[in-house]
Amino acid sequence: MLNLNLPPFAHKVIQKEGKLFIFDELRKKYVFLTPEEWVRQHFIHFLINGHGYPRALMKVEGGLSYHGLPKRTDLVVFDRTGSPFAVVECKDVGVPLTQEVFDQAAGYNRVLRAPYLMLVNGLEYQCFRLDFVTGSLFRLDDIPAWGGENLPGGNS
Repeated sequence: MLNLNLPPFAHKVIQKEGKLFIFDELRKKYVFLTPEEWVRQHFIHFLINGHGYPRALMKVEGGLSYHGLPKRTDLVVFDRTGSPFAVVECKDVGVPLTQEVFDQAAGYNRVLRAPYLMLVNGLEYQCFRLDFVTGSLFRLDDIPAWGGENLPGGNS
């Protein structure tokens, strides 16, 4: 697999019938290793190890209904009350983080109403803060650390 602009982690990869599988610590099983899955697994570990996000509050491929169609989010992080905190859209390194990718994540978030959107393709990531009261959107310079001010686990 490709080197990413995300910190490496001690991944477990096996081969079955000529196909590669990677161990997903959230789902507690080996999953087919696609380029997008490679990005997702790196980003999960980046959130956990680099920003202090609790693995117990993350869900991979959660289902939802959007415009009457079943959809699956790549990753959702929940706050300590069980409310969606961040919707993460993962793409293969060959997919630029365009308005179309943002719109896909924002569409899922119309249902989930998480205050953060994160887009990642392994070479770059983007993070946005949504203010549902004012309808404002702010692009952040980095991903907020878990437990910071106004974040789940923080003092506010």
